[in-house]
Amino acid sequence: MDMAMVKDIALSFPLVLFTFLLPLVALYWLLVALRIAPLQLFERDSLRDDHLASTMVSLGFAGVPVSIALSVLFVFAAVFTLIAELLVLHWFDLALVIVPLGILVLWGSFALASPLAARACRAMLRRHRHRPSMNRRCLLGERVQVVGFIDEGGCCRAVLCSDGTREVCLHGKPEAMPREGQVRVLVKYLADQDGYRSVAEKDYLEARTRLVRLKLVERHEPDPGQADDRASHGHHHRPHHGHSH
Repeated sequence: MDMAMVKDIALSFPLVLFTFLLPLVALYWLLVALRIAPLQLFERDSLRDDHLASTMVSLGFAGVPVSIALSVLFVFAAVFTLIAELLVLHWFDLALVIVPLGILVLWGSFALASPLAARACRAMLRRHRHRPSMNRRCLLGERVQVVGFIDEGGCCRAVLCSDGTREVCLHGKPEAMPREGQVRVLVKYLADQDGYRSVAEKDYLEARTRLVRLKLVERHEPDPGQADDRASHGHHHRPHHGHSH
């Protein structure tokens, strides 16, 4: 394979997306190594708002820094896209359908890459659970099991279900404190107390289901302002029927 063919493949759609994206990822990690950019660039203190960290948790990357999750996901998706390019796309003249077909290939690549990338990230980070960079906001979305009672500081001990040796502190309202043996999900990091707010796993899953349904409803409902404009438009342009003679 000569350089001309390599260049042609690298700049073909949809692989060209990763041709430009992966060098940016490499540049980011160079900045992290030089301590110019933070590792927890995309992390937030809560999963309540719809942001990138919350989306990555819903894709199975709970407990993984978003920057690591995205990097591994992009690499896996790039490999699947390259395979599709070498086996199919490169050998056919797809001038008229390359854009919709390329988008379909990208969707399939990310769909295949997501579970594999999540497993790879968890395996890669298993030895680094106790590092400070992995101890705080990165754990949001993790399942924990309550193993201890409340101490004088209002802290209830719990361990990660994915790693029984990693212990965290749970805080809650007096009337809704975690119960021993209960499985809960970390949803908010309390920086001033170095602890977490959590909800019962069942409540967390039900809340996410309701949120997804609500977004689907909002997506299909017409905007009230647009509806009013249409109604007003129809009112002013109602045909006038003159008197017949």
